[in-house]
Amino acid sequence: MGFWTLFQVASMPVLEVLLISFLGAFMATSYCNLLPADARRSLNRIVFIVFTPSLMFASLAKTVTLQDIISWWFMPINIGITFLVGGVLGWLLVKLLKPRPHLEGLVIATCSAGNMGNLLLIVVPAICKEKGSSFGNRDVCRTVGLSYASMSMALGGFYIWTYTYHLIRSSSVKYKSLQISEEYEGISKSPNLDLGADGQTLLLEGEGQGKSTSVSTSMTIDELGDQHQPIVSVEPMNGKEMSFWSNLKEFLLKIFEELLAPPTIAAVLGFIFGAVTWLKGLIIGDAAPLRVIQNSIKLLGDGTIPCITLILGGNLTQGNIWEPAFCAGLRSSRIRPWVTLGVICIRYLLQPVIGIGIVKAAANLGFLPSDKLFQYVLMVQFTLPPAMNIGTMTQLFDVGQEECSVLFFWTYLVSAIALIVWSTVYMWILS
Repeated sequence: MGFWTLFQVASMPVLEVLLISFLGAFMATSYCNLLPADARRSLNRIVFIVFTPSLMFASLAKTVTLQDIISWWFMPINIGITFLVGGVLGWLLVKLLKPRPHLEGLVIATCSAGNMGNLLLIVVPAICKEKGSSFGNRDVCRTVGLSYASMSMALGGFYIWTYTYHLIRSSSVKYKSLQISEEYEGISKSPNLDLGADGQTLLLEGEGQGKSTSVSTSMTIDELGDQHQPIVSVEPMNGKEMSFWSNLKEFLLKIFEELLAPPTIAAVLGFIFGAVTWLKGLIIGDAAPLRVIQNSIKLLGDGTIPCITLILGGNLTQGNIWEPAFCAGLRSSRIRPWVTLGVICIRYLLQPVIGIGIVKAAANLGFLPSDKLFQYVLMVQFTLPPAMNIGTMTQLFDVGQEECSVLFFWTYLVSAIALIVWSTVYMWILS
């Protein structure tokens, strides 16, 4: 196939995503008001709890076998490499451009954590159904592609809620420390600390009284400063131990919550039903006695992709081109344009090139199955825009929300072009 033919094949799925995303963005504006923030949150919960688990279970249970699970062992390693490469490049970007300390974790997170689930669930099946696709039969390609995307989503969620969660949480600690420091510095330098009475005493009562008043003034400033200092325990070691165990408990609880998330549970059940032959025979196939369960689950799962795409478009209106507030957000954001440009270069220039080298090396060493679609999915994992969960975390910890919206807007805007170009390159390499 020619390069331009592949370019056309790769562009159709992304254009479909853009069209539906623009519809979701328009529905979320005040002009239409069909998909406001509350409606998006409710729909997102339905997608998270019902639609996405149904799609993941239906696709995995139908296509996955025990041999497949064994042969896909490189995918978790590949996702880990995307986080490692992006994290290192993001760290170098932070050291080079020096954004505000509380934004360092956000910058590294947007460089390392890709949207491993939602976009793959949309793009991969759409690539399969195009006539010029080089991945074989459309129906088989779509079903297998959904299995790859489902596994990617389950594994990516684990990395995001461990590594990325830690980055954003650390940023919130820096942000609170910065706030305390700036507040204390402002109080220390303020000329209006209600010292007028002491000043009058100094002028009226002479030099000797002035010395006494100076001491009083100094004491007043110290007392005010003490009120704004971080709370330090009388027993530092006990405080550190309590903080350590509290952080560890919170960290393990978040991992446990991620492992019990509906998509993760659905993925595990899908793997179990796919790997165990007699369980698979209960629900899969025309002669299966409980096939109505699989059909019902699949019917629910079919609503996942359109709903996710509408929500994606609607979420981008939080400081988006449709609302004047976005322009104010750009002006008030504390993240510099060079940092945004650096994140874009890392996500869409450096990581894809590194990803091609890693996947081709793994294929040459015999680590990957012969399926070209599997290798395509591994390469695309290096090209995805930042994970939407980062925005959820910034809201959770109340840090860098405006900056996150700006980064999301530009990275998702550029991803439309980047996904088309790199998908074309990947298919050309694999064809």
